Amino acid sequence: MQDIIKILLAGEGGQGIQSIAEILAEAANHSQKEALYIPNFGVEQRGGISMAYLQITDSGKKIGAPKFELADFLIALSSRALSRTRHHAGKDTVYIYDNSLIEPAQVNDEIIGIQYFESTPPCPISREEVKVGEEDLGDNRSCNFYHRNEVSEKKIPRNVKHILSFPANDIAKNELTPRVFNIMILGVVAAAINIVPLAAIEQALENKLAAKYKKNGSLRELNNKALIRGYELMSTLFKGETNG
Repeated sequence: MQDIIKILLAGEGGQGIQSIAEILAEAANHSQKEALYIPNFGVEQRGGISMAYLQITDSGKKIGAPKFELADFLIALSSRALSRTRHHAGKDTVYIYDNSLIEPAQVNDEIIGIQYFESTPPCPISREEVKVGEEDLGDNRSCNFYHRNEVSEKKIPRNVKHILSFPANDIAKNELTPRVFNIMILGVVAAAINIVPLAAIEQALENKLAAKYKKNGSLRELNNKALIRGYELMSTLFKGETNG
């Protein structure tokens, strides 16, 4: 294993990029590993790209600068993120992106999982949330939060050897509920880097959402299900690439 694993996550504000990195860093630290995470936001006051630089090591080597030029793992969750992160991808980068890309969401970037599950995901052009009952979670009648964009081949760095794509948004919408999209991504990243134990991530998630879980214990089961779904999805993709 290399000395330091460098991970870059990028997406729209509202996709929980910073929370994903924060939970991974906490889980790594609690697993006797060293982790360093620093957020980075676009120059736009609103609607900018959210990026998280995360480095993890268990080699004993000290992590230096918080940012880096080339990522070992690059996870892009929107069309704009694909464009903004091209220069961070080298030939050995594992380049991972969601091929069911969504439009920017009007959701707080600190939202993680479905602690606000009583409301549907807000429409990209809406300032209001539509109240629904618990039984209506993930209902396809909600607003078009999952607007699909075509991914231009020009946005994918041509020098990258390992490119993996997955439909996390579609899976979250059709199998679970849209609110657990970022929990799925947490599982995807955990499986990709394969250095932080899944149990440690579950505990970090528990710590993050303790207050919400206390109010509604069913959220724990749903978030953990999404975490495992993302983990297994990426494990299968990696296995397929290895066999191929």
